[in-house]
Amino acid sequence: MSYKRALQTEDILQLNVVSDPQFTPDGQAFTYTLTTINEQNEYESQLMYQKLKEKQTIPWTFHSSKNSKLRFSPDGKRAVFQSTRSGRPQLWLLHTDGGEAEQLTTFRHGAMNPMWSRDSQHIFFTASLEHDDDIHNQTEPSIEEKKKEKEAKKKQPFMINRLKYKSDAQGFHNDTRSQIIRLSIDDSSLLQITDGDADYRLQDISPDGTTLLYTANLSDHADYELNNDLYCFQIITKETNKLTDGKGVYHDARFSPDGSKIACFGHEFAYKGASLTQLYLFDIKTKERSCLSSDWDIEVGDAMIGDTRLGESQIGPVWNEDSSKIFFIVTDQGSTGLHAASIYGKKEEIYKDNNHIFGFAYNKHCQCFILGISSPTNPGEFYLLHDNGSLEALTDHNRSFLQEIALQEPEELSIQTEDNWQVQGWLLRPYAFIEGKKYPTILEIHGGPHAMYGQTFFFEMQLLAAKGYVVLYTNPRGSHGYGQSFVNACRGDYGGGDYRDVMTAVDDAIQTFSFIDTQRLGVTGGSYGGFMTNWIVGHTNRFKAAVTQRSISNWLSFYGVSDIGFFFTEWEHGVNLLDDPTKLWEFSPLKYAANVETPLLILHGELDYRCPIEQGEQLFITLKHLKKEVEFIRFPNANHELSRSGEPNMRMERLRHMLRWFDTYL
Repeated sequence: MSYKRALQTEDILQLNVVSDPQFTPDGQAFTYTLTTINEQNEYESQLMYQKLKEKQTIPWTFHSSKNSKLRFSPDGKRAVFQSTRSGRPQLWLLHTDGGEAEQLTTFRHGAMNPMWSRDSQHIFFTASLEHDDDIHNQTEPSIEEKKKEKEAKKKQPFMINRLKYKSDAQGFHNDTRSQIIRLSIDDSSLLQITDGDADYRLQDISPDGTTLLYTANLSDHADYELNNDLYCFQIITKETNKLTDGKGVYHDARFSPDGSKIACFGHEFAYKGASLTQLYLFDIKTKERSCLSSDWDIEVGDAMIGDTRLGESQIGPVWNEDSSKIFFIVTDQGSTGLHAASIYGKKEEIYKDNNHIFGFAYNKHCQCFILGISSPTNPGEFYLLHDNGSLEALTDHNRSFLQEIALQEPEELSIQTEDNWQVQGWLLRPYAFIEGKKYPTILEIHGGPHAMYGQTFFFEMQLLAAKGYVVLYTNPRGSHGYGQSFVNACRGDYGGGDYRDVMTAVDDAIQTFSFIDTQRLGVTGGSYGGFMTNWIVGHTNRFKAAVTQRSISNWLSFYGVSDIGFFFTEWEHGVNLLDDPTKLWEFSPLKYAANVETPLLILHGELDYRCPIEQGEQLFITLKHLKKEVEFIRFPNANHELSRSGEPNMRMERLRHMLRWFDTYL
């Protein structure tokens, strides 16, 4: 066996990330998006084409920009895609028999999410428009004009009159709304389909081409609500039919091939943000709705957490050719799998292994699938799943990375808690492990909390193992993948049962693995994992170093400063700021700052609107004033997604600071 070296921080620049597989209409080939990091410290996405039988990938785009969401016309003659080559995302057209791409749109705020009509004559898409915008007079500002606009905004006050006025990664909301527009291929004419004071999300087009399916919240109180509704819009008559009753949230809705039914994902907030996503079926003729997944007790969709997935992939429902069956991804006990359900609710497992399916495409010609699969030792590639259950590799973009670098396979743990919950976890041994040697160990805690660690590639964990650390990570109560009762169990009990779960996991790991040095334990986590890290160091001194990332320290202020604070606080704790501030303070790690003896590093993005940087500032100032061992690293131009999709140099700096802290104190 050839020698493989240890992973280094800079190796993140080598990763090739694949996403969004799409079969050609004839089923003989497929396209996908390949995202890499270029020398300018930018993400670059190219569209790739590959015939199934030839296994030779051909780039369809070369421009150093983000090219994505390629969609073929049903006749297979053309393809539309989204590209930032002109600045903002715009739509471009490719002829599949060759030639240069043609720019289709120049909308001021961009054009996105293209979808073809069934006759291949029109493209429907969404664009952000102000109330009085003329879609026939849209020009994207030049680079110089954008700079002037940005500078001018800095000198003007920003008026706010909406409750939901900002979003992480998006920033402050402007006065635009997402509208649905139709573009005619023959004469490039435009038709605005929607124009209300709401954000319309195009879902699908009926097989006969007469009906659009979209979601929107058209309530008079939309600013105070988080639900939406599903609508059918008749293109010719302009008649609108509301399919839902305003009690839930719906997405990824798809017409059946025969046009008689609609499948979609959603839930009705039965357990607020901890509600399992369900698979719904709508009968268009009878207007009846049924929940196919009501008895499954499983999360429909992909709730896996990683730090290398870039680009979007299909995880919504996909119909088979005779409208009798629906394919979809489920999240289950540390893995994701491909399942199918009949229109009567009978579920079957198509594929599941100890890995992460992050996207798929269905080929009606051969009844086979392309699966996007990642594992702890593979960043992700595409595979063809044959009808006999066998897998055939289609891409190999990370071959050189995997041939050169040693990656650690996780060892699974099953942890019995004191109140009889079963908690799943994993442990990575350090690179070049030596029997009989004691190693420092780092506990990783995921965010959410309603998400899941599992069998996917996680660069941060592999890097810690490469640097000589044992890495322990678990799914405590509140995590997805283990049923509704489990995911709901942390609500109203933050720092209670969930804290005991991770502490029990550490105890079990120490008992199971004699190579763990009990005097050199570290802990880290981000978002909810950052909250838990803060909570831990305020309630025990067993850890000798801690790194808290994009964390929550004070629920009282979080309520008003986070983009989700005004509803998430009540969802998770059962009270809001005015109802019971004392209870929110009891759940706030800041209250227990005087107990902290563990050296703490605080990592926070300055543009984080999910867990704003004031959460880190409060924690730092309080601990520093108490003369505790604490350090604060602020990341400029970084939002809540820093660890996953932040600027590459900032992602590396974050990892270097984390390693420096653990190396110093462990």
